[in-house]
Amino acid sequence: MAVHPKLPTSFGGTVEKDIPKDVEWIDDCFYIKKTRFGLYTSILKEPLGQHFITGMTKEGVETVTRWHLMCLQDGSLEDYTRVVNSGVVGGKL
Repeated sequence: MAVHPKLPTSFGGTVEKDIPKDVEWIDDCFYIKKTRFGLYTSILKEPLGQHFITGMTKEGVETVTRWHLMCLQDGSLEDYTRVVNSGVVGGKL
């Protein structure tokens, strides 16, 4: 099954509602915040407040967020994407 990932299909369901005015935007695209559970999450500038990548370290989240956005921009993310289980039952029921 061919997968053609786009930015909206990379999102979970969480959107940040309170973005600090003094936030430091990385590459003018995202910032990283520490969650209440001690993890780090990247928050996108466009669409504003969209949670994107979560990980154990700030550096790791920054690296993977940059990589993911770059792959989306140059169209190469599908080279690294596969469907393990689509959840679709084939055949006649």
